[in-house]
Amino acid sequence: MKMTETQFNLIKAQLKKLTSQPCFYQRKLEGINIDQIQSQEDFEALPFTWKGDLREAYPLGLQAVPDEEIVRIHSSSGTTGTPVIIPYTRQDVEDWAEMFKRCYETAGITNLDRIQITPGYGLWTAGIGFQNGAERLGAMVIPMGPGNTDKQLRMMMDMKSTVLCATSSYALLLAEEIAKRGIGNRIHLRKGVIGSERWGEKMRNRIANELGVQLYDIYGLTEVYGPGIGISCDHACGMHVWTDYLYFEVVDPKTGKNVPDGEIGELVITTLHKQGAPLIRYRTHDLTRVIPGECPCGSPFPRIDTILGRTDDMVKVKGVNIFPSQIEELLTGIEGASSEYQFMLDHVNGKDICTLFVEANDGANRYELEIELQNAFKSKIGISVNVKPVSIGELPRSEKKSTRVFDNRY
Repeated sequence: MKMTETQFNLIKAQLKKLTSQPCFYQRKLEGINIDQIQSQEDFEALPFTWKGDLREAYPLGLQAVPDEEIVRIHSSSGTTGTPVIIPYTRQDVEDWAEMFKRCYETAGITNLDRIQITPGYGLWTAGIGFQNGAERLGAMVIPMGPGNTDKQLRMMMDMKSTVLCATSSYALLLAEEIAKRGIGNRIHLRKGVIGSERWGEKMRNRIANELGVQLYDIYGLTEVYGPGIGISCDHACGMHVWTDYLYFEVVDPKTGKNVPDGEIGELVITTLHKQGAPLIRYRTHDLTRVIPGECPCGSPFPRIDTILGRTDDMVKVKGVNIFPSQIEELLTGIEGASSEYQFMLDHVNGKDICTLFVEANDGANRYELEIELQNAFKSKIGISVNVKPVSIGELPRSEKKSTRVFDNRY
């Protein structure tokens, strides 16, 4: 993605400010002459920031302004180690709300909509991010948070919610419950804004068809404001990203070198205006690509592809790299298979054993499904797996992110 002159000037000003005061980046960029950065290529030679840096800065080592300017903190879950604390100034909160409002507008959502928010509140950025954007838009907010499906559905019917904000896992759970209870005629949803985890085409079609809604992928991460830094439009051909607030690069995960537009790599983000905890060349671990050309919707903002996976989601089996996106793509072409699966890796008697649990559609011949999936896995992904078809609903549903790959070898 070509850096604009405006982006370069904002980054240069940010770098000068950060290296002239005691803070995380003064130490990180020690020995680098900021005045010698004169081009996009010079900028791309700067070191990356990665999650390990942010964890080492716990609790408030990332803070780049005085305490009196910080109005809020958010945090990553910390389930895989020390949590990452991100401080926000009032302007950071305003900028985030403005970006999120733009997301809703891109999805055709207006102040006449009633937006039911099911992601969690608190330290997590999701719930409050969806809410701040909706309030900036002027829409009615129904701030449910996660869980209590009975109450979710009652409020959805009684309040005539028109927009559902959820993870794909919870949207699927709600869709299945609505179908099971036969209350589809009392649901007024017209759009779903789905984020926080990647999801395959088969799952997308199930949710859209069962809820009768148009779905939009929303993108974001706690370290960079939260959800709302990009969203798909009606044409569903990638996600528009807000390049007036952020600079996006896509790099080769192994070499760290920028790849041409259209090639898949790891997304790297630099904040242009963030005050509380600015980030320079932050490696997200998310795999995507810059989509060349203009979108049919006419938006001036460029697009990245929907997230294809994460560099740290990959598992290696017998020398073969396997990503969840490959399994989801494979399931799309298997008629008897549902969207829901779990991939288990175990090490038994010196061998890696792979087991694919997959929900079988009603009426599917499980023996034929097992054989078809084994053959497809071998031919398309390159390894042999044990396939265990199970009934619809037998695999767990989650109110947050669903774990689909379990590596039990270590």
